[in-house]
Amino acid sequence: MIPIKKARLCLLNRDCRDKPGNDELIIRKQYDMTAPLLLDTCATIWISTGEQISEETLHALRRARETGGSIYVSPITAWEIGLLVARGRLNLLMPPARWFERLLQAPGVHWADMSPDLLIASSFLPGSAPRDPADRILVATAREHGYVLVTRDQPLLAYGAQGHMQILTC
Repeated sequence: MIPIKKARLCLLNRDCRDKPGNDELIIRKQYDMTAPLLLDTCATIWISTGEQISEETLHALRRARETGGSIYVSPITAWEIGLLVARGRLNLLMPPARWFERLLQAPGVHWADMSPDLLIASSFLPGSAPRDPADRILVATAREHGYVLVTRDQPLLAYGAQGHMQILTC
């Protein structure tokens, strides 16, 4: 078991907000260290703004950069960040479209595919899948492409613990 460091910032929703008790221990799960990474919305924000992340995630990001590995961001993350900005829950120094443009200029960072088949697959996930539609799309993306989902969102961590996808605690 590894302690999960508390985030100084979380802007997405009630599931990942920094709050007392969020520093619980999570069982470390094995994942393919060579698999591409898929960042959820909070992970995308934290990593791009230099917020505190787990040592394991930091190591995975460094390994991806050093080996030419890929880091993916889902288009659903663009939608969620757009909503956060529109609702005044996230302040960016530039419009969200420009922010994403700059994010995708980072070495190894790419858009994840979000095809109609993937969106349909998000409706038919095995086990006790998260209820949030954006989370379901992230899960389907990770499963379809063999990505390791980087998150601190408890419903996603719980789903990964069921063995339905590879997950890395941010």
